[in-house]
Amino acid sequence: MKALISILSFLPLQILYFLGDVFTYPLMYYVIRYRRKIVRKNLRLSFPDKSDIERKDIERRFYRHLTDLFAEVIWSYRATEAQMLEHFESVNVDKVEQWAQQKGGVIFMLGHLGNWEWTAEVQHRFVNPEMRHYNVYRKLNSCSADKAMTAIREQRSGVGSNIEKNNLLRQLVALKKQNAKFTLGLIADQKPSPRNQHYWTTFLNQETSFLDGGEVLAKKFDYVVTYVYMTCPKRGHYVARVDLITDDAKNTAPNEITEQFARRLEENILAQPEQWLWSHNRWKFPRPQSATAAS
Repeated sequence: MKALISILSFLPLQILYFLGDVFTYPLMYYVIRYRRKIVRKNLRLSFPDKSDIERKDIERRFYRHLTDLFAEVIWSYRATEAQMLEHFESVNVDKVEQWAQQKGGVIFMLGHLGNWEWTAEVQHRFVNPEMRHYNVYRKLNSCSADKAMTAIREQRSGVGSNIEKNNLLRQLVALKKQNAKFTLGLIADQKPSPRNQHYWTTFLNQETSFLDGGEVLAKKFDYVVTYVYMTCPKRGHYVARVDLITDDAKNTAPNEITEQFARRLEENILAQPEQWLWSHNRWKFPRPQSATAAS
């Protein structure tokens, strides 16, 4: 898979978009029907007030976005910093560096929205050359796919900028000892396993569990917590605005940070619903009676 991506990455982005429009989108949407039942269920439950026609429009635009995302990830394997600067804008980077100087670490909480794979580009916008950005990732089930995605991420953000979640705590302790200044990207909208369903809230009209790892880490290490608000003003162009959630995590109420993330993610999704990953089986597990809920 890595070899195929490497070959395709020589093509211009517009050609990759064309291939997606002509081949990938029809194959995925009409032939394979990739997770269409899950997508339709998620849209129906999330937007009960919308008509079938409105939900079908979001559905089709989501699959268009998904095929664009494949093209963009492949293209970015060889893209230069100048090219990425044209396609990905980071807002409030100066504030991020100020927060990092004060607290050492700044957590970026974000969802599978827009082109989340390009968030690491913020590293190339820092004025301080010692500032680094780390992405936390979970290994994919497919070994070949995992190796390919790791190669792409390291190609864009630099070797050593990706931390597997099982090694995260150890790495953060080491960074603390080094007095390092850095940002840490956490995609926090995944479906928690049943044993990790610690916090529940109403999200997109449904009872939803959220991972609270970002909040736990922020309180343990006294990090600044932010939300990365992602928009796509036009095809292939993204704007990531880093908004402050708290710079005093240790004094926040229990679950306050996690709830703030849920609310900001929901607002972000409602603004451009086709940009979120609706194919994820987000609401697979029901809420147990013992779970903590939003007040």
